[in-house]
Formats: sequence, structure tokens, C-alpha cells
Amino acid sequence: MKTGQIRYLLIGGLIAGALDITFAISFAAYNGTAPLQLLRIVASGAFGKEALSGGPAMAAFGLAAHFGLSLAWAGVYLMLARLWPSLARHALACGVVFGVLVFFVMRLVVLPASAFPFAVHFKPLASALDLLSHMFLFGFPIALAARKAINGDN
Repeated sequence: MKTGQIRYLLIGGLIAGALDITFAISFAAYNGTAPLQLLRIVASGAFGKEALSGGPAMAAFGLAAHFGLSLAWAGVYLMLARLWPSLARHALACGVVFGVLVFFVMRLVVLPASAFPFAVHFKPLASALDLLSHMFLFGFPIALAARKAINGDN
């Protein structure tokens, strides 16, 4: 992978991660969950229920894990777009579909396979908003960054 491609992978993953965590913190705060607690909930995927009573270091781990996953998903999309250039050419549509894919893979595969201490529920409003967030705030920036990575700075 070329240096420019790595740069765009980082940009896309970090932007998508920042937008996603901003949405998650905002929605959690609206529902009465403090930002640090939300980040500890993220960390619970690795540490289980014990993470929920952790301190700032556990919240920092949750934030780092969130961005690590965002970068990994950006890497997946870039790898796929290198194999199938139409994913880069049609970044809007493909990014939206990728966001849907990430939403379902995280909820149906990653969370159940992790130490996450809660059952995964699909509450209508929360799920719809989170799905939209993954479509437009997560998948779309990753797809745009992959397009730039493949096409260069043209």
C-alpha cells in the first residue's frame, strides 16, 4: 500500500470514528448516560462487566478501541475498493451500503462474540438513528477517503 493510500485510510477512519463517537456520545447523553460511561461501555467489549466500574483509563481504552475499530473498517473498505474499483467510483452509494454492513456485523457478530456484557437489542428509534449514523457519518467518509486513496489527489 502506498503512503498516500495509508494517509487517506487514516483520514477516513479517524473522521468516521470521530463522527460516530460524537453521535454515540450525544445520543447517550440525551438518554442520561455520561460520556465517560459510554466509553467504558465500549471498553466492556474487551473487559466485560468490570469495565463499567473502571475509571478514566478504562474510558480512554474504550476511545482507543473505538478508533482502532474505525481504522480497521476503513482498511477493509480500502482493501475491497482496490479489488473492486466500482466501490471507489460510486462512493456515496457504496459507502451507505458499507455503513449498513458495519452496523449489522457489529451488532450480530462482533458484540456477541466479545465480552460485551449486555444483550444486543434493536429498539426501533435507537436502531434507526444508529443505522443512519453508520450509513452517513461512518460509511460515507470511509468510502470518500478510499476514493481519494485510489484516485490520488486529482
